[in-house]
Amino acid sequence: MYAKPLWHFIKQHSWTIIALIVIGMYVSPYYILGEDAHIRVHDNMDSNIVWYKLLAQSGQIFTLTDVTLPNVIDGLPRSTLPSALDAMVWLYALFPPMVAYAIGQTIMRLSAFFGMKWLLEKDILHKYNVPILTTGTALCFAILPFWPSGMLSIAGLPLALHLFLIIRRQRKDAPMAVWVLLLLIPFFSSFILTFIFFLGLLGVWWLVDWIRTKKANWPFFAAIAAMTAIYLVKNYLLITSMFLGDGQVSHRDEYNLGHKDAIGTFFLFLHNFFKGHTHDLSIHEEIIIPVIALALMVAFFCRKIPKLLIGLLLLTALLSAWYALWYWEGMRVLKDHVGLANTFNFSRIHFLDPPIWYVMLALAMVLLWQRVKLLRPILIALLVAQCFGLFLMNEEHKYASFQNPTFRQFYATDLFADIKDYIGKDPASYRVVSVGMHPTIAQYNGFYTLDTYNNSFPLSYKHQFRKIIADELDKSKLLKSYFDDWGGRLYIYSSELGKHYMIGKKARR
Repeated sequence: MYAKPLWHFIKQHSWTIIALIVIGMYVSPYYILGEDAHIRVHDNMDSNIVWYKLLAQSGQIFTLTDVTLPNVIDGLPRSTLPSALDAMVWLYALFPPMVAYAIGQTIMRLSAFFGMKWLLEKDILHKYNVPILTTGTALCFAILPFWPSGMLSIAGLPLALHLFLIIRRQRKDAPMAVWVLLLLIPFFSSFILTFIFFLGLLGVWWLVDWIRTKKANWPFFAAIAAMTAIYLVKNYLLITSMFLGDGQVSHRDEYNLGHKDAIGTFFLFLHNFFKGHTHDLSIHEEIIIPVIALALMVAFFCRKIPKLLIGLLLLTALLSAWYALWYWEGMRVLKDHVGLANTFNFSRIHFLDPPIWYVMLALAMVLLWQRVKLLRPILIALLVAQCFGLFLMNEEHKYASFQNPTFRQFYATDLFADIKDYIGKDPASYRVVSVGMHPTIAQYNGFYTLDTYNNSFPLSYKHQFRKIIADELDKSKLLKSYFDDWGGRLYIYSSELGKHYMIGKKARR
């Protein structure tokens, strides 16, 4: 009775079903291996995971004032940790850390897939019927090595753009579901990381539309304003601490970053354009760029100008140029005279790159698919190769091959429970520091630490902490510059160990 409709559904959505199976396989190690899974350490296990866990256990998820958490640096300001309206916080409040991490990864991958698929099929390539290309491109985007704690900050950009485009087209007739979904995205993403730039560009787009058509698209404007308002409410504690707080100065005020000369700036531009950044890797160098280049050559040969493809290529080059210029020594003039320019990283607009590269990939492939039919098998093979290469970059395969510790090995809860029992005192009655390992390991296990890694903390504490490690910093120009010019890691540095924080029992150094 149901066999025929089911078969028709499977046949109609076969490429989507295959893509979802691949995504399921991609995230399966988190569910199968649990705490024995390998996951990223940098800006993940060494920081964000523990921030979420500490906050979930602190009893201070919701607070109207900027209280402090005694577990870290004798009082880490609550405003430096994620918002109470951050969905990831509640995942860690409701589930064990590794389960919360797995759910977060799944939400990220599915949102990235459907967002990119809908954007391509309904907005950008709606004139063409090439599901194998649009679905394949969406799958590649969905299994990029996104920064885990970013959640939908990058992965959700195509979905957000698709929803905004619906509202821009349909105005007051846009379905209520579109508005609901759009206004849920802020709870799963970061305003400071990406959406401040994304919404700013949409605001410019709305203004250009108004000037060009002489008519204001108020529903489109309302959508931009509503999402911005939700982000502001979500970050209420950070905002109130900045403008209505006790005037406590953040260590970020002493940043002294960006001293590259012209040549160094140029090479930073090239590196970002071709290879990307650790937090927004697009993996576009080996396949995507050559496909785009071939598509442009074919288009010019056919005397066609792919305006959108060229425009997006210029945009991503501009984003990489701006990123590089932000670290040019000439920008120090601005940073030294404008506090916000020094403390806020405006170069992060390059985090918009990944969806741009994959929209360009789809545009280039459809152009070649239409113009050079003999290339179709090769295009499919290239898409499969891109997907296969990205699949092999899943955390379990990648970090196991690097011989990194698993989640369980990294935090070593059994070992630290024995240490705690051996000390035999209430952890709140004493303080610890770590040498040769990340302080978050001790924090995860319930110890109160004087050292830490956080986005922001009192500058006065940084100056106090520096006195402890001053002699070691004097022995290493690298460590001295790293701590004094940036200083996000308040670690007990050793000149012999350098910037190595995973010194295990079998380590030689």
